[in-house]
Amino acid sequence: MSAMQDRHPVSRLLQLLLGGLLILGAGALAPLPGPGGIFLFAGGLVLILRNSRSAQVRFARIKRRWPRIGGLVDRTMRRQSALRRHARDKRHARDKRIGSR
Repeated sequence: MSAMQDRHPVSRLLQLLLGGLLILGAGALAPLPGPGGIFLFAGGLVLILRNSRSAQVRFARIKRRWPRIGGLVDRTMRRQSALRRHARDKRHARDKRIGSR
């Protein structure tokens, strides 16, 4: 059972709504000076991605289309998949370096 299914459906719905409100709030704060809107957008995106399977699928498609931006977003959000990929890439680079000696 995935972590998404462990949560009560009402809790998931409330978190989805809160995520949407945070993203809308980020749009409202965008014209103001300072980085406040970025943090609201990131928090809203995290809540939506943790609670919506369709949002996860769309996010994965976007990451495949623009891998540099998707990787940056994953690292910024400290997603487990990004951390695993980063550790795997570091191991691969180290092994390649050791093998070329």
